[in-house]
Amino acid sequence: MERRLAAVLIADVVGYSRLSEIDEEGTRIRFHTDLHELFEPKIATHHGRLIKTMGDGILVEFHSVVDALRCAVKIQQQKAKRNAALRPEQRMLFRIGVNLGDVIVEGEDIHGDGVNIAARLESLAQPGGICISGTAFDHTVHKAEVGFSSLGEQQLKNIADPVRVYRVLLDPSEAGKVVASRRPRRRAIILATLAALLIAATAIVFAWQWPFVPQRPSIAVLPFANLSSDAGQDYFTDGITDSLIADLTMLSDLDVIGHNSVFAYKGKPLVLADIGRDLGVRFIVEGSVQRIGDQMRVNAQLSDAASGDRLWANRFNRAEADVMAVQDELSRQIAEALGLKLTQSEAERITRPPTANLEAYDYYLRAEQATRTGRRSRLLEALALFDKAEALDPGFAEAFAADAHATAYVWRSAYDDVLQSALARKRAYEKASRALALDPVLSSPYAVLAVMQVVDRRYEQAVASAQQAVSLGPADAEAHMALAYVQLFSGNHAEAGAAVETALRHDPNLSAINRYTAGLVFYLQRDYTKAIDSFERARDGSPGNGDFVTPLAMAYARAGRLDDARATVAEGIRFVAGRDSLAGWRISNAHFRNEQDLVFILDALREAGLPEWPFGFKGNEQDRLYGDEIANAVIGKLLRGKTEPSGSPALMQVERDGKAAFRSATQMITGTVFVNGDMLCEQSENAFGRADCGPVYRPANSPAETSYAYVNSTKVFYFSPVK
Repeated sequence: MERRLAAVLIADVVGYSRLSEIDEEGTRIRFHTDLHELFEPKIATHHGRLIKTMGDGILVEFHSVVDALRCAVKIQQQKAKRNAALRPEQRMLFRIGVNLGDVIVEGEDIHGDGVNIAARLESLAQPGGICISGTAFDHTVHKAEVGFSSLGEQQLKNIADPVRVYRVLLDPSEAGKVVASRRPRRRAIILATLAALLIAATAIVFAWQWPFVPQRPSIAVLPFANLSSDAGQDYFTDGITDSLIADLTMLSDLDVIGHNSVFAYKGKPLVLADIGRDLGVRFIVEGSVQRIGDQMRVNAQLSDAASGDRLWANRFNRAEADVMAVQDELSRQIAEALGLKLTQSEAERITRPPTANLEAYDYYLRAEQATRTGRRSRLLEALALFDKAEALDPGFAEAFAADAHATAYVWRSAYDDVLQSALARKRAYEKASRALALDPVLSSPYAVLAVMQVVDRRYEQAVASAQQAVSLGPADAEAHMALAYVQLFSGNHAEAGAAVETALRHDPNLSAINRYTAGLVFYLQRDYTKAIDSFERARDGSPGNGDFVTPLAMAYARAGRLDDARATVAEGIRFVAGRDSLAGWRISNAHFRNEQDLVFILDALREAGLPEWPFGFKGNEQDRLYGDEIANAVIGKLLRGKTEPSGSPALMQVERDGKAAFRSATQMITGTVFVNGDMLCEQSENAFGRADCGPVYRPANSPAETSYAYVNSTKVFYFSPVK
């Protein structure tokens, strides 16, 4: 075994799994483009050797740590320039760690503490940044055109002794600077010492009591690896993982980590002890799936996260038609290996196949994969696939439940280009009801119904439905987040906060829309630190989605970060092409039972600079129409004009009885038009069935061939009545 001193560079993509869920093929292509066009040339220029790539990670060895640091700096600087020319959702960021230390050489590979420390440093780096060890700093200070900020001694995972860590300052204005870490004040040292003594005393008491406290087992099922030659089989492999998670979640004596958290590890190197600590679980399941023709091979193993000891393992070589039988055996054998005693109902539920129709099951798995991307184009595909699964097996309860969940997401997000609001609402109610008629103990349809009921202002029904969802799925993070959403809008902030904390225990890495809900809960509890963290995670979990950008501004504003709040509003408006406005927030959140909750949100967004109307429209009060003036200009008329900001043609036909239709290049709305006070209102199935009202003006600078301007939460319509 050869050992030597080496400079080690490790780079890793920030949020690779999240990017892959959004655009798997595009993400893979961008990673390999950066590898071949950016990393490899810089590595060669600085006399390094590319050891290997590890999923989305890169391991490089250098003879000189100065070369290693200079290489890292050039990579990050050039990558920043490349990203500046890309849309936000296309940007890929790297973290880089550099260490000088002892490595073990085996053939072309290297490992050992020198590599492990570099990996830990990489995880400490900021997106687009670099962290280096104290040994690397000692040899590179003043030898690269950068500065350094000391992070002090850090206790790194699986590294016995603390390691000095430095963050590299890439801004040219900071070149040559060395910013020292602050020494703790005497008072802080005394308080820290007292806190340590208190913790130690608590630990002693807990250790004394430990034998008498029954320990509830906890488990994480990591994404099974797709060993088939076809990457398109990922949906099938992911389906087996999700089915196993769902089966184990049904067991009352087991805590199971949810989908979002475990799938963050997909395609990444696995260190069981780290995963166990990060997710707070004792046991971990790993596995792989390989499809060959009409046959499949499934490997699985159960390990103790802390020790790495394998507690159970099995291989299943079966016909593809036996996939549900294999899933049943997996769940039962893992439960047995954990020493769990299943109740009769739990045993029956695990052994009951969701469907006997394999083609329907395949469509269902494909639909689930498409749904999880959250992309509008894939959601339309998902609904069509659910339709096919349900047509092939009208008794497939899980398919109807998943369909209801996806459709409610479309409705809640107002994705009218996927499915019009009225149709989405009707479909979600019907699918959830059908799922419960087929299987009354499913939790997810109750969660869907709860969210829809609270939007309809049926608060008591909504709370009851959400509580039923939690009762049927106590380990289901989605059920707890539905309860949080319902309690939030019902005005029960403490109960909403408790539901969020429970959901986070079961799924620490919640989906973007659930992070958004958590952010609202913390915001209305006045915990702006947690609100900012949740909103930032929602934004990062759905890059390019302006719906998850603007909410962050309200928390920034309340935390006194007004410049950040205004920059965030500007970014959010840019993402949604100017459509975001206070009017939109007012109508989409009108189901707050406590009106002051909505006022508290709108006031902060107004302070952050969010405009009252979409596309930044501002009317002059001296040009405004009132009451009968509006009615005379609109009711019983054909209104011809154009919409902003595109200037595309639009028509609104308003009958004398108020029945109306509006048509433009992007909207088709039918409903009723009426005058309410000094506002013109449209009542349709859009906007959750709420009246969308706004002022009418006779602006002096109206576009050619138009006399009036009408604005509400969705549009600015310049028009002239046609006699």
